[in-house]
Amino acid sequence: MPTERYGWVRRALRDGRAVVVRRTPFTIRLTYETSRHVQPISLGVDAGSKFVGLSATTEQKEVFSLESQLRTDIVDLLSGRRSLRSTRRNRKTRYRAARFKNRKKPEGWLAPSVRWKVEAHKRLVAFVCGILPVRRIVIETAQFDIQKIRNPTIFGTGYQEGEQLGFQNVKEYVLYRDGHKCQICGKSRLKLHVHHIESRKTGGDSSDNLVPLCLDCHAKLHEGTAKLKKKRGKSFRDATGMTIMRPTLLRELRQIYPVVVETFGYETKHTRQQHGIEKSHVNDARCISGNPIVKPSRLLKSRFVRVHNRQIHKMKTPKGGVRRMNQAPKYVFGFELFDKVLFDGKECFIFGRRQSGSFDLRLLDGTKITTNANYKKIRLIEHSTSNIFQ
Repeated sequence: MPTERYGWVRRALRDGRAVVVRRTPFTIRLTYETSRHVQPISLGVDAGSKFVGLSATTEQKEVFSLESQLRTDIVDLLSGRRSLRSTRRNRKTRYRAARFKNRKKPEGWLAPSVRWKVEAHKRLVAFVCGILPVRRIVIETAQFDIQKIRNPTIFGTGYQEGEQLGFQNVKEYVLYRDGHKCQICGKSRLKLHVHHIESRKTGGDSSDNLVPLCLDCHAKLHEGTAKLKKKRGKSFRDATGMTIMRPTLLRELRQIYPVVVETFGYETKHTRQQHGIEKSHVNDARCISGNPIVKPSRLLKSRFVRVHNRQIHKMKTPKGGVRRMNQAPKYVFGFELFDKVLFDGKECFIFGRRQSGSFDLRLLDGTKITTNANYKKIRLIEHSTSNIFQ
């Protein structure tokens, strides 16, 4: 159980009756046998696509609260890797017979970006359960009706018919929707291309990401001499991802922990409004835990970061035909990327390193402390992991 007897903790560490397990959150392990009397702790989990809130509470107080920021770069990284592999296959055209043609996705397969978010939620729950005697986990998951959000009046067969009913493909629908006119010059009766407002790698081929452009305007737009005023429609990627990951997350958590209870957003909203609690990820998690009005604890923040760049060489081949390495060394003057360090009395993180010994230091949310800190003036606090804490 957590303790606020800081003097006793210092004496126990000094006398060898306890050892430090981790610095953030500060966790110790006693080196002698003690009684096993613990209070029942309920862990509330506010699942999300970009942020996750966790709150561990007893009937008297909140003992742990965490707001964690998830990674959102996985789709872009995988799309970049796919394009690199495609160009490599085009360069190396030696024919080889297919080794096998029985590739299929296993049952329960999820897209890598969604699978990573499921694993991130499981890691956060395991982290809290590893330092606290959690008896009950309550998780709020979301399921969204995307068509209802787009069209509040939809019902019945409208779910099957959709806005593209009667069109052979997406391009035909986009041209009809915009009156067969270029969306820059406004001319019609021209040969029209369909342009992606947001990159195909991240925006996809959805109709709200496509606009018709004439040949000249399309070329000028990519050259940077023309501007497109039209913005893409609202993206529902996060809502779709949450709907997909919901059943998998619940099923896999229930296979690991004995008591996992599901709750819903409208119940959390009712509890929050009933007690006049401000909306936030951690406050929602405290309401989800079942003890909304207990005294809040100090908020801990964390962020998932990329650990390693797997692209070994740069794409462009310099003169001489020898490709340069694309991977930075693990340590530069003894420091890793995203190490927590002390600079000028402030705890911050290394977001960039130079071989000259000049480091870019920022806070967890990206706020810049300095872009030119000498390595001799910083002191290491903690080496980085895939989930850094502040």
